[in-house]
Amino acid sequence: MLSNADVQELTEFRRELHRYPEISRQEAGTAARIVTELEALAPDAILRGLGGHGVAAVFEGIGEGPTVLFRAELDALPIEEISTFDWRSDVPGKGHLCGHDGHMCFLLGLGRRLSRAPVSKGRVVLMFQPAEEDGSGARAVVADPAFTQIAPEYAFAIHNEPGIALGQVATRAGLVNCASQGMAIKLSGKTAHAANPEDGTSPALAISTLIPQLDSLGVGGVIDDAFKLVTITHVRIGEPTFGIAPGDAEIFITLRTAQDAPMAELAKQAQEMAQRAAQAHGLKVSFETCDDFAASINDAEAVQIACAALADLGIEVSDGNLPIRASEDFGVFGWNAKAAMLCLGAGAEHAALHNPDYDFPDDLIPLGVNIFERIARDLLG
Repeated sequence: MLSNADVQELTEFRRELHRYPEISRQEAGTAARIVTELEALAPDAILRGLGGHGVAAVFEGIGEGPTVLFRAELDALPIEEISTFDWRSDVPGKGHLCGHDGHMCFLLGLGRRLSRAPVSKGRVVLMFQPAEEDGSGARAVVADPAFTQIAPEYAFAIHNEPGIALGQVATRAGLVNCASQGMAIKLSGKTAHAANPEDGTSPALAISTLIPQLDSLGVGGVIDDAFKLVTITHVRIGEPTFGIAPGDAEIFITLRTAQDAPMAELAKQAQEMAQRAAQAHGLKVSFETCDDFAASINDAEAVQIACAALADLGIEVSDGNLPIRASEDFGVFGWNAKAAMLCLGAGAEHAALHNPDYDFPDDLIPLGVNIFERIARDLLG
């Protein structure tokens, strides 16, 4: 178990991370802080620069055995924090409002335990992953040639989850997080004087046609294999002025499906709608894909292993409200490993993830460490 001093030090470090948030693909300072903490634990190896700013620490056992990876995320969000805590963000417009600061401390606490009592066999990899919030990080890490040195047989992650009682866990075999993809649709015409709009080519009518059409492509509902949801997140037409008829426009949409395979067809349908609207109104159209998340699907054996560990710790487990619509790129680690995501309750009334008043509950730090260590010991001794 962690000592009281361990818990206090990890809590203080969590709050330091909270004060200096860095968003996706900009986590150099956070990664450097993590490396400093890891070096004090003397792991067998530290890999830097994985998939960007990713960091992995390797703790070897004595005998042969599987590689077990535990993942946390480095990045914060481009959201202004409004809390009054002493450790609130010092960076305007950015905040650790998803709890990744706490997740990193789960791994650092596990590293402390492993440095004092190594596993008997195999190896543990503590993976501090970059760029989870935009969906690019896990793919970049797995595609990095250096990842072949630490490719795991098993992978586990914990994400704190407001709305679930503090300290309870929700998990299940199968789908946990939906696939999602952002699509930017850009329409180009020709500006004109507002007194003579007929001299230009306005995208206004195309936009007004597209909004209900795109909405109708996916209306949500029960998350089954046929689940589809299209959400319009941003619309812009022309410039905020009164003298110019608009010549360009853009719509941002988020597409969600329950599995990876249907996403391509849903994206194709959205693009075809936009192309027809553009053609009907004499416009050019282009597309950009952003925030591309694979579905996160838990392996049945990995879930069984995790649930056995949770039972040993006396932690209540349910399937909660899983699966959920929100996306998580941890599923990429499950493409070539037996992987499981655990949702650890942050409190039934706790501020929601990505809310400007969210803060990670520090009471979860020793619990998250204990869960990860119990899984590691069950697999590796």
